[in-house]
Amino acid sequence: MKILVCISKTPDTTSKISFKENNTKFEESGVQWILNPYDEWYALVRAIELKEKDASVQLHLVSVGGADYDPVIRKALALGGDEAIRINASAGDGYYIAAQIAEVAKQGGYDLILTGKETIDYNSASVGGALAELLDIPYISLATKIDISNNAATVTREIEGGEETDEVVLPVVISCQKGVAEQRIPNMRGIMAARTKPLKVVEPAAVEALTSVVSYELPAPKAGVKLVPADNVQELVRLLHEEAKVI
Repeated sequence: MKILVCISKTPDTTSKISFKENNTKFEESGVQWILNPYDEWYALVRAIELKEKDASVQLHLVSVGGADYDPVIRKALALGGDEAIRINASAGDGYYIAAQIAEVAKQGGYDLILTGKETIDYNSASVGGALAELLDIPYISLATKIDISNNAATVTREIEGGEETDEVVLPVVISCQKGVAEQRIPNMRGIMAARTKPLKVVEPAAVEALTSVVSYELPAPKAGVKLVPADNVQELVRLLHEEAKVI
């Protein structure tokens, strides 16, 4: 079985976010970049677990980005990927990213393609579905459990008010979230091995993004916290009525 895991880099959640050029571009200087947690902790680790159960599994990674993505890709390889493919392009909208990955997936003949449910910066959750559509294969989102047997996947996913269990014949694209696997930390052996694992760079396909960013805007600053003594109920009611305006 061949597994392809889609990975991306995102700003660390502690990074200070700002914009430039009249709020039309993200300011990257001073930002600490990490492997997107949904890709790393869930999609990649579940793929590694499947490989650990079956040594014949081939586990490849794919990402869309420039050379600055390489450290993040190497971390993913240190966790347990066999080899990686970097599509040498600036990541555009979700469709553009999906279209680029689709070209790689078509050539690789993968049985199982895993993504995180979303990235923690843009949160669009669109790449997995678009990728499946471009490959004309099934798509299952928000997976919390994935089992593979006899060329089929049994997937438990979250739905409104509960869970749903689906069965699908491979190939399939699945987006993963908390519950699929548990976070791992690369060990020294994996880190050393990642230095020599193949990282293939390919040029992007001729695809145009369907959307573009007009402008960014930071959320309004949070108001200060006011503490009210437990015995001063009248003051609490006044604040909720006059300032918070919730009653």
